[in-house]
Amino acid sequence: MSVELGVLAAHVPSICHRENIPPFQENLVKEMDQIAKDIEEINPELICIVSCHWISTFNHYVDVAPEHKGILTAFECPDIISDVAYEYKGDREIANEMVRAGKSARIPVTAVDDPTYVWDYGTVVPLRYLLPKLDVPVISLSIAEAAGLDETRQWGEVIRSVIDESGKKTVFIFSGALAHNLVRGRINMPTISEQALDKQFIDYTMQRDLQSMQTMLPQYANTAGVEGGGRHLAMMLGIIDEEYKPDFKATLSLQVVATHHHL
Repeated sequence: MSVELGVLAAHVPSICHRENIPPFQENLVKEMDQIAKDIEEINPELICIVSCHWISTFNHYVDVAPEHKGILTAFECPDIISDVAYEYKGDREIANEMVRAGKSARIPVTAVDDPTYVWDYGTVVPLRYLLPKLDVPVISLSIAEAAGLDETRQWGEVIRSVIDESGKKTVFIFSGALAHNLVRGRINMPTISEQALDKQFIDYTMQRDLQSMQTMLPQYANTAGVEGGGRHLAMMLGIIDEEYKPDFKATLSLQVVATHHHL
């Protein structure tokens, strides 16, 4: 057993508090609740999450702490996400092995073990829905601005090898959007061109055409302003393989893609 489920998950601030979800995002959360049931059925031993809002400058970071506990007020939107408590177990052994394996592959990876470090909302928000029970260890990972898409994909491959060797049933969450050129106003959808690029990438995903996904990603990320420069998608390409079984759920401009693995 290894990666049993991969989820490309939304983390929009407006869904942080269930009681404040806008009507047009209710279906999105409904689908996330369903994926949470899928995760519960898998009964994973480990959750890994890479967030487009944990943006490191040079190194890839892995939170190796044995416990993740804090109170989040998001500096990007403190009026929407404020005083949000979270508490999850960590997996120090596997997290440290990821760091060691990354360094062995000559990828600049650094361990973070600091009880004062506070998670970002791209990590906290999806977990509030996808992991409502707090009994599964979580490993949080950054994206690195200085890392290109190829390096990030290679880092994903290293992570996948560590998970495989551990034998632990794992769910991997890729927290980030597709087209992400920001404009003010929730009524504003991505442009027709951006939506077309999103659709093509999703089509390749549904067809399990990993080579086309990899070839398309650099120009797609640049043109459509894919969140995080597409690094979460590059890591996804390193984690998944051609045996995955794709599923697609979408509401308006917000996408959730689940990729099921039977290994």
